[in-house]
Amino acid sequence: MIYRYVEMGAIEKGGPFSRLYNLVLNESIHAYESGGAPQLADYLDHVRGFLGQSEYLTDPQGRDLVTGADRSSLLKLVHSDAEAPVFYNAQIIVAHSSPDNRYWLITILDPPIGRWTLVPYYVLMFVAVALLCWALASSIASPLRDLARSVEQFGRGELSVRLNSQRQDEIGELARSFDRMAERIGTLLTAERRLLQDVSHELRSPLARMSFAVELARRDEDRKSALAQIKEEIHRLSELVGSLLQVARSEGDPLARKQDEFSLTDLLREVGADNRIEADARQCRLLVDAPVNANVTGDRELLKRAFENIIRNAIRYAPVDSHVDVNVVISGTTARVTTRDYGVGVPEAFVDKLGQPFLRVDDSRDNSTGGVGLGLAIAKRAISTHGGVLRIENVQPGLQVTVDLPLSETKRPASVIDSTLESASAGPRRFQ
Repeated sequence: MIYRYVEMGAIEKGGPFSRLYNLVLNESIHAYESGGAPQLADYLDHVRGFLGQSEYLTDPQGRDLVTGADRSSLLKLVHSDAEAPVFYNAQIIVAHSSPDNRYWLITILDPPIGRWTLVPYYVLMFVAVALLCWALASSIASPLRDLARSVEQFGRGELSVRLNSQRQDEIGELARSFDRMAERIGTLLTAERRLLQDVSHELRSPLARMSFAVELARRDEDRKSALAQIKEEIHRLSELVGSLLQVARSEGDPLARKQDEFSLTDLLREVGADNRIEADARQCRLLVDAPVNANVTGDRELLKRAFENIIRNAIRYAPVDSHVDVNVVISGTTARVTTRDYGVGVPEAFVDKLGQPFLRVDDSRDNSTGGVGLGLAIAKRAISTHGGVLRIENVQPGLQVTVDLPLSETKRPASVIDSTLESASAGPRRFQ
């Protein structure tokens, strides 16, 4: 099909060969009218020797003006579409008429391009098309195979598998959607497993003590003391469940988390005011120094609980007549909140482990000296879900908790205010 199109297009009307045939027609008519059939025969022989094709000049009925032979059958082949080439008996026949239709020039020639001439080009085109199809199929099939393999691995429980595709097409978008889905599911499953592990671990001790207290209440005459122990353990279990729910919320579904813009300054002042009673009981002073209009975006309640845990932890273990400093420094697009007490700090071996669930420096479980070991863990995870970082370090004296949070884009800090809340503190150093 391509071969036929190329060879016929070379001599179709309007092409260079068509103009050549019109020239031959005009010269043939001139030779015939000036010298008759002999001169026309000489001219056509000359053209045949030069172009290598057969030329016949006829009248409108198809009679050859040189030999008188009947060429009407050839003329009929092309007469329905004058000057359009016709492929007949492996040859091409073209007929051109004079403007007054008194003469017809019939040209018979072999195809300008041999049938097998284009075979190498056909082969090259076939190879090129095959390579392009192979490359296209590979670019589509290969990432789909990777995606299928990753889905299978993820289904087997390998929650860390990711595609990390850099493609910018629909397949790349599909891969990134899988990564987001895997990240979300992995976060939810990890939080659920961790919560179950933590609950099963922490419920053993208070439940065992409650069972022991119940037995004492049955046999001991001092039931009042046993019931007080049971009440204390129930309170401890309630505190534990509440803390575990906070941990689960801080690691929960990111899409379900609130994304409100609010003032970090107002939040810290509110937390300071809420902890005034506890600070009075501990005989310490709480100094809050925060810039105005330091706005952040996220879940306000979740961040409030995070800073409550940090500040309450510092107040609980600050020495008598000391103070706890809460400072905010703005650096570019980041708000840095530091909370420092002036106690004895912690052994260096525990610094890097602070923030892990249920971690305490000693084994005491007395509610008067410490919580269930989830305060800093809750804070760390809540800060992390807001794109921030929590760091803990000994500063000699005391311990310092540093929180870096990204500021919202709409507002920037303009000035600084000082808010001082004074109270007193007492009690040994311990970490929640």
